[in-house]
Amino acid sequence: MLTAKMNNKMLAYAQLMRLHRPIPIWLMLWPVLWALWIAGNGQPPVWMVLVFIMGVFIMRSAGDVINDIWDRELDKHVPRTKSRPLAAGTLTVKQAVMLLSALLVIAVALVLTLNLYTIFIAFLGLIGAFIYPLMKRITYYPQMVLGVVYNWGVLLAFTAITQHISSVAWLLMLTSFLWTVAYDTLYAIADREADIKIGIKSTAILLGDMDKVAIAILQLLFLTGLVLIGWNLKMFIWYYLCLLVVLGLFIYEWWMIKDRDPEKCFAAFNHNNWVGIFVFLGIVLGLHVPLTF
Repeated sequence: MLTAKMNNKMLAYAQLMRLHRPIPIWLMLWPVLWALWIAGNGQPPVWMVLVFIMGVFIMRSAGDVINDIWDRELDKHVPRTKSRPLAAGTLTVKQAVMLLSALLVIAVALVLTLNLYTIFIAFLGLIGAFIYPLMKRITYYPQMVLGVVYNWGVLLAFTAITQHISSVAWLLMLTSFLWTVAYDTLYAIADREADIKIGIKSTAILLGDMDKVAIAILQLLFLTGLVLIGWNLKMFIWYYLCLLVVLGLFIYEWWMIKDRDPEKCFAAFNHNNWVGIFVFLGIVLGLHVPLTF
């Protein structure tokens, strides 16, 4: 009996950290890996890659805990979120705060292995993680705040390896930001009806019937930014071939969301993991593998 209760509690903690839904962790991780490989000229230090992978995992989990603490009352009114541990009462706020504290201690320990400039930038980014859940209550642009929070690791990757933020770093940050706003708007379309009922704001609600057009524009701007980065870094042809695959993935997503079916919009959101994979593959091949016959 005691063992079963402990197992249920551990499961609730895992659900609070969204360990059962890893796609958002990957979506946060891909831009960081892109940045590490670019900043490291295709050969970033292995220990630094491990630090950033662990850091993304910890901070994404911490962000979910922060979000659920803020949203525990709102989540009770949304079908997709009412079973979350805090909304359902499986865990208490005190338990969630204890978990958050443990995650933040680990995150700080990881950051302290990096240089002082990176430590300073990292602590600035932590502010965004705490205020993001509030944005959906006061603005129709919470996706833009998420775009900054989710891609803050791009700047950290560059400062950790090169100790400065180059023009390519800022361009990659902006490009990744556009991608995040696009796929999180897909996510928001899936929740639009429930969000309207409980007074939550999002770009999906703001855009209305222009949502699909806006997503397509953001995705094309994202690709344009990646082309500019490739041109600046003199990437080999494989990089651009991978970007063509990404364009195909976006076209498929446009088809998926044509009827704004919530389940298909959520599937299109998850589908962006393939975008991250192919951009990363393009960077790895584009930096060091010339086209030969």
